[in-house]
Amino acid sequence: MKKLEEKEKEKTLTKGIRDDIEEEDDQEAYFRYMAENPTAGLTQEEDEEEVDYDSDGNPIAPTTKKIILPLPPIDHSEIDYPPFEKNFYIEHEELSSLTEAGVVELRKKLNLKVSGAVPPKPATSFAHFGFDEQLMHQIRKSEYTQPTPIQCQGVPIALGGRDMIGIAKTGSGKTAAFIWPMLVHIMDQKELEQGEGPIAVIVCPTRELCQQIHSECKRFGKVYGLRSVAVYGGGSMWEQAKALQEGAEIVVCTPGRLIDHVKKKATSLQRVTYLVFDEADRMFDMGFEYQVRSIASHVRPDRQTLLFSATFRKKIEKLARDILVDPIRVVQGDIGEANEDVTQIVEVLQSGQEKWGWLTRRLVEFTSAGSVLVFVTKKTNCEELATNLNQEGYSLGLLHGDMDQSERNKVIADFKKKNLPVLVATDVAARGLDIPSIRTVVNYDVARDIDTHTHRIGRTGRAGEKGVAYTLLTTKDTSFAGDLVRNLEGANQSVSKDLMDLAMQNPWFRKSRFKGGKGKKLNIGGGGLGYRERPGLGSEPTRSSSGGGGAALGNYEAYKPSTGAMGERMSALKQAFQVKKKKKKKNSTYHACPCHDTTSTKLYR
Repeated sequence: MKKLEEKEKEKTLTKGIRDDIEEEDDQEAYFRYMAENPTAGLTQEEDEEEVDYDSDGNPIAPTTKKIILPLPPIDHSEIDYPPFEKNFYIEHEELSSLTEAGVVELRKKLNLKVSGAVPPKPATSFAHFGFDEQLMHQIRKSEYTQPTPIQCQGVPIALGGRDMIGIAKTGSGKTAAFIWPMLVHIMDQKELEQGEGPIAVIVCPTRELCQQIHSECKRFGKVYGLRSVAVYGGGSMWEQAKALQEGAEIVVCTPGRLIDHVKKKATSLQRVTYLVFDEADRMFDMGFEYQVRSIASHVRPDRQTLLFSATFRKKIEKLARDILVDPIRVVQGDIGEANEDVTQIVEVLQSGQEKWGWLTRRLVEFTSAGSVLVFVTKKTNCEELATNLNQEGYSLGLLHGDMDQSERNKVIADFKKKNLPVLVATDVAARGLDIPSIRTVVNYDVARDIDTHTHRIGRTGRAGEKGVAYTLLTTKDTSFAGDLVRNLEGANQSVSKDLMDLAMQNPWFRKSRFKGGKGKKLNIGGGGLGYRERPGLGSEPTRSSSGGGGAALGNYEAYKPSTGAMGERMSALKQAFQVKKKKKKKNSTYHACPCHDTTSTKLYR
């Protein structure tokens, strides 16, 4: 009020206003101030979104201000958990008659690598799973004709009550592989009582993926009258808490929001016996490691746990060791490889301005084949491109991280219903968007890394369908071109001469190329730093010529970057140090004898 009075005095001095008529009293000053500052005096309401998005529309780890503290530790020995049944798998007689050689041949045909203690044989038909007629009717109604490779191996493992690590390319049917066994698992247990928490919890990184899994759970769960609740940041906290309190057998959630509800006593994890972590690598990238671990530590130790991901990094491997018990590891295809059902076409353009002309020339052709998803890296570019296409008369949707959740849901729903033939999006749509009608993906801007690129192109070619992905490169994208060549060769795709020439301008790629080998056989990953998959968790042991000591040596050889940028650098450094050491040794241990002339100097030690 003092500040306002001072301002008024200044105004009076500068403008000759009559004080006796137009002087503002305290009440008027208060009302004027409140009109100018409507939020004054109000406490800031709790922000319900647990995931922030950067200027490019990509999820980022929560800042210290919005960090969600993990759940406190819990002593399971003090809780009396009732026993429950895990194993519901009865091997079909057709599989029983399959020989070991036949199993090896079948896994090779399905491109499966399976390791772990006594894994079940892969099933090749829905009849082998032993589902009842109700569930089979819904599966047929959902237009599933035969199991995908990850389902062939994953469903028998999950039905058998075993812990599992499932690594498969995008669009391979991972979701159904853990939902179908989950329904069998839930139906064996007694009904939920008032106030009890869920029996199955599925944790995923983003709200889009959360909603996608929730819709699948509802579709198959309604067969048995099972209830599913989606719990994610951006949704109404009160509505979610109410749905949890009413009771639901299945909860699909993002980690931070589930922790919020558990802390507020809206639900509990005491009845959870089936725990799934989907896209675990993405949760770690978003800074949810401690939250994920705390959720796992709050669920009873004898639960069944399944971990699914498209890539398998060291952090995820450590998590798997900590939260899984004697897991079976299933790798479908090569870790992080692109989907072979997607035909990748790379266009090398001279400048960024040429992209617009290329897109407008081809867009009518693309939309006639099916829905089109156009990826750009930054939010501003996303809006600019959408505006330009609108002005050209194209009907399209826009999707980025700064939009409200309701807006995003509406755009995705319209795109799914084919009301919008084109969707322009940032990497918010790179994961979890499962729309079978997408026939074409256009990477208008290149992805930040090859993992994101793999997920982008995985939005098409889903569940056995064919799709086409176009990537527009300019002459500046030399570093990404090298990664892209390896990605294409790993998915058995052709590499154009223009792309290879562009990649060869990158020094590390050119150097590694002349070392011999190509594609996924070279041990150069991501940025060419000699990445090689770590042994462990039931993976193939490193071969060594000797016994006990040889195993350690074999492991060392596996980690040692023998080729690639890091390998060359290490050998060069080693050589430089050796030369330096020899020079130093020579200078320090040999001295000229002072009592002889310079022409016949003798050296002594």
